[in-house]
Amino acid sequence: MRVDDYQKEIADLETQVDRLVEEEGDARTIAELSMQLEILRAIYARATDLYQRGAKDEGLRYGLRIQGYGDWNIDNVYAFVYERSVELEPRVHSAFVGGIKNADFALMLNP
Repeated sequence: MRVDDYQKEIADLETQVDRLVEEEGDARTIAELSMQLEILRAIYARATDLYQRGAKDEGLRYGLRIQGYGDWNIDNVYAFVYERSVELEPRVHSAFVGGIKNADFALMLNP
């Protein structure tokens, strides 16, 4: 399996959090990085799911193009999911991550 840049970023952040926990680093820094890690994991999971769905759905690929994200590839799908995630109403962290996990990104491409 090929590791993409997003998986590498997540793995690097996991390593950083693990190292800080092991070294009993600053609790606030650990909490902030852990929240960032949870958000990145949620966005990546949704982007890869949407990307796989789009391989079989021309409407999703068309929706991405007409919204200005270009051709159907993981980078453009990730950019779309990331930007739409940021637009979700910011609430408490767990609600924000839940919003990412529950958002219908395919519907956002084909309203």
